[in-house]
Amino acid sequence: MTYAEWFETHAAKHGAVVEKLLKRGLDKEAIIDYFDFDNMRAAEPDFCPLYAGNTKCHAMEKLNCYLCACPHFRFSDSGIKKESGKTVYSECAIDSKEGRPAVFGGAVHQDCSACTLPHRREFIEKVFDTEWKRIMAKCRAG
Repeated sequence: MTYAEWFETHAAKHGAVVEKLLKRGLDKEAIIDYFDFDNMRAAEPDFCPLYAGNTKCHAMEKLNCYLCACPHFRFSDSGIKKESGKTVYSECAIDSKEGRPAVFGGAVHQDCSACTLPHRREFIEKVFDTEWKRIMAKCRAG
C-alpha cells in the first residue's frame, strides 16, 4: 500500500468514526476520550490492525489514536528529493529528535517509531479538528 492509499483509507475510517460520534452529540473532549487506545480496541476493532493483538504502535501508557499519524510527517510516493543518491519518500517537517531516516536500499523513509507526539492528548487538543484531512493537510509533499 502506498502512502497516498493509506492516507485516503485512514481518512475515510477516521471520518466515519468521528461522524458517528458527532451524531451522538459528543464534544471535542469526549471525542478525544473515545479515541483512547483501550476504548478504540474494544469499540472499533477494525480501525487499526494492531488492535487484534492488543499491541500499541508506541510503548506509552496513555496512547490516543485520534491522529494515528503526525501532521509533521511529509510524504510523496514519487519521492520528495534525492539525498546521497537515494530517493527520500518521507521525512519529518520539524526534524524531531525522536525520529530518524531509515534507509532501505535506494529508498529513505522516516522512522517515527520513537516519537509519541501525535498520540499525546495535549498535542491532539492543540491541533484538533473533526476533519482529519484538515489536520494532516500539509503531509502530502508532492
